[in-house]
Amino acid sequence: MFRLSGCFTALVTPFKNGAVDYDSIRKMVRFQTDHGVSGVVPCGSTGEASSLSHEEYIKVIKTVIEEAAGKTQVLAGAGGNNTAATAELVREVAELGPDAVLSVAPCYNKPTQAGLKAHFRAVAAAAGKIPVVLYNIPGRTGVNMLPATVAELSGTENIIGIKEASGSLDQVSEIIELTGGKFSVISGDDSLTVPMMSIGASGVISVISNIYPGEVSEMCRAAAEGNIKKAAGIHHRLFPLIKAMFSETNPIPVKYAAYLKGLCSPEMRLPLLPFSEEKRGKLKSLLF
Repeated sequence: MFRLSGCFTALVTPFKNGAVDYDSIRKMVRFQTDHGVSGVVPCGSTGEASSLSHEEYIKVIKTVIEEAAGKTQVLAGAGGNNTAATAELVREVAELGPDAVLSVAPCYNKPTQAGLKAHFRAVAAAAGKIPVVLYNIPGRTGVNMLPATVAELSGTENIIGIKEASGSLDQVSEIIELTGGKFSVISGDDSLTVPMMSIGASGVISVISNIYPGEVSEMCRAAAEGNIKKAAGIHHRLFPLIKAMFSETNPIPVKYAAYLKGLCSPEMRLPLLPFSEEKRGKLKSLLF
């Protein structure tokens, strides 16, 4: 049974000479499973999903599922701004056998709240028996999925939670209150994991856990056990690095950090460029 709690790592997608580096993907998944994360998330925002061809997209998810091999959960990204195409993608991804699907709110179209509900009900139907996790990130999509909308969607049988990256603790509180605490809310912002868990969130889909999976997992465990002092201590240790991870568009900095840790190449795909040279020294000095 899928559990949306603890540390899920939003995996970067390594490239080598312009092609997807599947060997490094396997290496990164092993690194995550060796450090006991709750799950991994291929083909999300951090995975440069929008820069992958359809064939690459499917092969990345398939590779992650094969390498995870039941040692950790796989929450596969499958979203888009064309509902019919998104539903078809969700059906195809579901057939690969992930533990759940993460689907982002449609970008650019700026649908109404009623449109969001209709979109995600179509996604849920396409997923069949596979659990669906909503993904709200208005900074990238241009639309904010309101708590009342989330509460209505929580009544759909296989919609089991939401990755909340609006940056609003008020919004998180409202979702938890409106769903009676029975709907999983997971942080989409590394800097807000502990504050969100202190008011009822269940964990984080993390960027920084690409390089520090053990520390983020420990922080989530401490917060879940009510040991906020310990969780806050880990948060403060990671916080300067978390800020550095977003000094340029994600995943540019974290991919460079993963390179420094020997996990993959720092190569990006246009329109994203490699991490700025003038910022590299500071990032390197923050690693431990």
